[in-house]
Amino acid sequence: MITTNKYWCFNSQLSPEVCDEIIKLGTSSIEKNKKLGISSVAYTFGNKEKSDDKKVSQGELSIQQLKNTQDKNNIEDVYIRDSEVSWLNDKWLYDTILPYVRTANKNSGWKYDIDYFENFQFTVYNSPGGFYGWHNDMSTDHHASYKRYIYGITEVPLRKDGHLPFGYTKDNNLVGKLRKISVTINLTNPLSYEGGNLKFDFGNHFEGDRFYECVESRQQGSIIVFPSYSYHCVTPVTKGTRYSLVLWCSGKPFK
Repeated sequence: MITTNKYWCFNSQLSPEVCDEIIKLGTSSIEKNKKLGISSVAYTFGNKEKSDDKKVSQGELSIQQLKNTQDKNNIEDVYIRDSEVSWLNDKWLYDTILPYVRTANKNSGWKYDIDYFENFQFTVYNSPGGFYGWHNDMSTDHHASYKRYIYGITEVPLRKDGHLPFGYTKDNNLVGKLRKISVTINLTNPLSYEGGNLKFDFGNHFEGDRFYECVESRQQGSIIVFPSYSYHCVTPVTKGTRYSLVLWCSGKPFK
């Protein structure tokens, strides 16, 4: 899809105090889950997260670059994500963030039909090497919309770790809908970490630099809003720790 505005950024909108409160909520949730034996590892489609049998980091390389640098024997050892996550649904978070989403959706000219907001994903990227390789958050056609998962009836099996297979949901509000708008909030003082930048791939036909590192979003409390079909990554953190908050906004398939 062709859009005039590839993303919309609100610089330094959340105060350091608010960012610290979100970090406290997110890290406390991770620690609580660990005590309960619940994994905090961020998973991916196709089991491509870091694990005992995935030991080669993709970093910010594209798939083609990766294939050019890895031999065929260890390409399956590559992981595309290394981070920890927890999930938050505090009402005040939605009250705080959704006005920015609606403003960006209108002022950017996208005006996407959105009517549902998933839980917030709190993410921790630790050094050395915490990252998320190239991906988009959802495709745009009708076939990509979420399908209902019914235990014991849906023929597609659960993942080995118990998570639902890609494209399925238990949430009735998501069935038949797509992620249309993605939101990333940087919670960390930029002086306390290195690397960990949000980076876009605008595609072969973009009239300009195809790859863009969104350094303006590094300011603490910055909110960046972009279409969920956009390819993006988080470059490896080389020093310190980066905390972020992510939200996906969904609606009926594009017409």
